[in-house]
Order: sequence, then C-alpha cells, then structure tokens
Amino acid sequence: MKYSTILIAVLILAACSGGRSAPPRNLDNACVMLKERKGWSRDLKAMERKWDVPREVILATIYHESRFVAKARTPRKYALGVIPMGRQSSAYGYSQALDGTWDWYKKSTGKRFARRDNFGDAVDFMGWYMNKTKEKTGVSKSDAYNQYLAYHQGHTGFNRGSYRGKQWLLNVAAKNRARANMYGQQLATCRRR
Repeated sequence: MKYSTILIAVLILAACSGGRSAPPRNLDNACVMLKERKGWSRDLKAMERKWDVPREVILATIYHESRFVAKARTPRKYALGVIPMGRQSSAYGYSQALDGTWDWYKKSTGKRFARRDNFGDAVDFMGWYMNKTKEKTGVSKSDAYNQYLAYHQGHTGFNRGSYRGKQWLLNVAAKNRARANMYGQQLATCRRR
C-alpha cells in the first residue's frame, strides 16, 4: 500500500512540474539557455554543420515563434465568442511548423518519426527550411530579417512580397534580426569559456 501511494505521489509531482516542455528561465541569454538545456547546444551544432544556418538565426526565430515552448499551439477560434471552432492554424511545437510543411520535411529528409515538440527535430527542420529558403528565394542563411519573413509567409508568399503591407510582421522581422545579433554576440563569448 505504501509503495503505490508513493508512486502515485511521484507521478502527480512529475505531471505538475514543467518538465522538459517548459521554456528555459532566461530567454534573453543564449549562453544561459544552452547551459540549462545541455542537449540543445549539441542539436544546434549538428544543425549548423548539416544546413549551414547560424545557430543565432534559429534561436531568434524559435523565440519569436514559440518562446521556446515545446508544445506551443496557436490560439483557439470561437464562434459567437464561446463555441470552440478549432485552432487558428496547425502550427505546433518549438518551430510552429504547419502540418503540411512538417510532412514535406519528413518526406524530404526521411525522418518519419521526427516530432515538432522535440528540440533537435525542430532545429533540424528549421535549418532544412532556411536552406530551402536560400534555394528558392536567394535569401542568405545568415539574414535573420528576410529569413524570418520567408519563414512566416512561406517561399511563394515571400517571393510575391506578401509581407509588404504587414507592418506588424516587418516589426517582428526587425526584432528577429536584433535578437539574432544579440544571441550571436553571446554565443561568441560563451564558446570561449
């Protein structure tokens, strides 16, 4: 009887804790985040070697897409303000990848079991997508401003300039560039420690 009570108490505590899906405590310092989440640095280095996308561009984009929440979803839509009508989009996870884009990634890379709420899979997806952006739009992989616009609008939307009338999106892209610069400066110092 005691054993089952203790087991239940442990399971309840584990369920209540933020666990690995909770974001890091300090989202404004890349070194602190990577120290707190030991595996993330390895995942980012692997992505950078494979896709040649700077880590700071990926980290800044994750910040603006999900604030590092593993199971992030878009808000629900409601009819008449009270009747749930599903979510605004299928975006999910660290990368906020849409279902169709995620399926394209899995098929293209052969990663059938990749998950959007797994940090390593999410950063690999983002590196793959930003590599595709370079191929389809010519945007440099280190250009956090235009990579963010293409990430948000899709390759076709970016090439059409669908972001031009969206001042709020241009503002977020500018913030993405500033955050990537900040993270880049931080990563340069923590690498030397």
